Amino acid sequence: MVRAMEEPEFIKDQRGRKKAVVLSIRQYNELLEDLHDLAVLAERRDEPTTNWEEVKRKLRADGLLRD
Repeated sequence: MVRAMEEPEFIKDQRGRKKAVVLSIRQYNELLEDLHDLAVLAERRDEPTTNWEEVKRKLRADGLLRD
């Protein structure tokens, strides 16, 4: 998720209209990560869900969660 950071720099034409934007590498990478997360979410939206109690039970059975 893109956090409040430095402001992006806009490249403008002679009339002052915004034509492009310059982002920091960090902002760019965070946007790419967000885009990837949204793509995964869209691909998986029709998959069945598992309730939290079932997830905890499986994690306990695998030794990955303790009370």
